[in-house]
Amino acid sequence: MIIETERLILRPFIKEDYEDVFEYLHEPSVHCFECMRLNTISDAEKEVASRVNETEYYFAIVLKENNKVIGEIDAFPEASDSHSENNVIKDVFSPCWMLNKDYQHKGYAYEAAYAFFNYLFESKGARRIYAYTEDYNTASKKLCEKLGMRKEAEYKEFISFVNNDDGTPLYENTLEYAVLKKEWNCHE
Repeated sequence: MIIETERLILRPFIKEDYEDVFEYLHEPSVHCFECMRLNTISDAEKEVASRVNETEYYFAIVLKENNKVIGEIDAFPEASDSHSENNVIKDVFSPCWMLNKDYQHKGYAYEAAYAFFNYLFESKGARRIYAYTEDYNTASKKLCEKLGMRKEAEYKEFISFVNNDDGTPLYENTLEYAVLKKEWNCHE
């Protein structure tokens, strides 16, 4: 699956993407991506190799002008009712997006996320899309709002991705944003 926008192509990863992926994953810009940190080019090759078979829900964000991978976006279907064992409908998605810091603040994240949300709603049967972001991640909060998502919750000291200098977990405040398909249709 390939999704095109004015300036971008969202496509499955290919093995040759490893150097571009290393650029943005060797020093993740927010704590929630620390677990994805890559230390070597060899690590990047392995990481990209693990992604190449996912063609529906995990996409490289690629600049049309030079075919450079500047980030990624993904979301996998989740059950809307995790308590039901019968006829589980997977119509909820929680996207994760990440952009190379050299390409932030240029509108690429919005362009990619807007196209990806449209794809999830129109082609993958999404009913609800929600996203988590840490309260200090101003760019991600603004992106959620620009996408027409509303803030649904604020979780105090919700999760820890890194440790404090003394080795104790650094718990971060997390915000949850969401948009329903019927709201998305009004947003367009």
